[in-house]
Amino acid sequence: MPRKNFYITTPIYYPSGSPHMGHAYSSIIADVLARFKRIEGYNVHFLTGTDEHGLKIQREAEKSGKETQLFCDEISKKFKNLTKILNLSNNDFIRTTEMRHHKSVESIWNKLIQSGDIYLDKYKGWYSISDEAYYDEDEIKDLNGEKIAISSGSIVEWVEEDSFFFKLSSWSEKLLAHYKSNPKFIMPSSRRNEVVRFVEKGLSDLSVSRTSFSWGIPVPKNSKHVIYVWLDALTNYLSALDFPDTSCKLYSNYWPADLHIIGKDILRFHAIYWPAFLMAANIPLPKRVFGHGWILSEEKKMSKSIGNILDPLEIIENYGIDQLRYYLIKEVSLGNDGNISLINLKKCINNDLANNYGNLCQRVFSFIKKNCSNKIPNKETNSKKGKELTDKLKNNIEELVELMNNQDLNTYIKSIIDYSFDSNKYFNDSEPWSLKKTNLKEMNSVLFFITEQIKNISILLLPVIPISANKVLDILNVDKSLRNLTGITKNDNLLSNKELGNIEILFKKVE
Repeated sequence: MPRKNFYITTPIYYPSGSPHMGHAYSSIIADVLARFKRIEGYNVHFLTGTDEHGLKIQREAEKSGKETQLFCDEISKKFKNLTKILNLSNNDFIRTTEMRHHKSVESIWNKLIQSGDIYLDKYKGWYSISDEAYYDEDEIKDLNGEKIAISSGSIVEWVEEDSFFFKLSSWSEKLLAHYKSNPKFIMPSSRRNEVVRFVEKGLSDLSVSRTSFSWGIPVPKNSKHVIYVWLDALTNYLSALDFPDTSCKLYSNYWPADLHIIGKDILRFHAIYWPAFLMAANIPLPKRVFGHGWILSEEKKMSKSIGNILDPLEIIENYGIDQLRYYLIKEVSLGNDGNISLINLKKCINNDLANNYGNLCQRVFSFIKKNCSNKIPNKETNSKKGKELTDKLKNNIEELVELMNNQDLNTYIKSIIDYSFDSNKYFNDSEPWSLKKTNLKEMNSVLFFITEQIKNISILLLPVIPISANKVLDILNVDKSLRNLTGITKNDNLLSNKELGNIEILFKKVE
């Protein structure tokens, strides 16, 4: 039976500055979901990358006094390095300055020309260089003598230039029909409702080329124009699969994409423009777009001007990558804005990781080392409570899979920590130190069940804290081929009589 395939993407990041917590959050979410699909038995293709065209990039390069491509190379490298720092499991890193991407964008453009969905006219309207977005009159306001976009707070300027337009207005009904027949195409539902309301008001045709700058992909047969950054950027999801070669394995195995993970600020581009482009080009639509909320600091969106930016690289250096990953997944309800702070991060590390999961592993492994010649005992009695402990988790696997397939990471991780809490209680209540004096067989069974449960919890934590969970599975000598859901459901005696590896403190408490 062939393996099932799953294609997941992050937004491609705009490298006009250094990576920040918003970039880290999107990437970590996508990585957790990608890793989970792998332990579920899927063949996963996980994409991230950088969006390197547009006026903003061109101006930033000019400010730095560097040639634009060199500027992109240097900044993109920071984002590529971030994938290693965040311990991402991405299969590919796409750059929009790559030739494979140029070929895909040109192909999409030609398809839209052939379908009659692109025409030449003159653009007049408000444009934000920062957002690389056009805004209607009702989407801007005056602030301190300047026009700004209400949604982002970015300055907008009046633009008049020749432009190619995409007939977005003609796709309103088909988009609404798609949303209706695919209610989970946009998640969470609050984002879906927002998009539906916007489309129901009526869509205007979309400017898809610019002549006021040159840093972009030239329009085929009209090099005076460059292709508008969003038609360019969104196509990355296809160019990473070698589109337009639809016969290649990458495309045939992975398109349509299963899940685009994005921030809510770019929802319109992914949930309206992108599917309309694809419909017009007669290309299948992705299965889901999930728009997560913002990471807030002190109840406000992080901003250089406010000075409330939390640097993910600094947090990782001081506390650890697993600790940051766990905290963002546990404390932020995916889809909503999440307020984070160093105080809450420390509490989360100490309470959940050090005192709960870490303490459980340390206590059990140390007891086995001291009292069982460092070998996991065989199950010698059918302990009812021990079986109830492990069965509770095993019988809930389908529900945990459903949580992850609905991107409910918050509930998923809380469930796993509850299992860890129950396991600590089971170990305390069973008192193996007392059983050593009165009933060795029962003691051995308690130790068997508790190590079995630690193995299962660790497998479920692999997507979230892969470094730490793998350390535990290394101590238990679990074969790498069984570090998956099959290793939970099909192997009751996986650990019997195995010698433990070197025991170490998993999580140090922070002051």
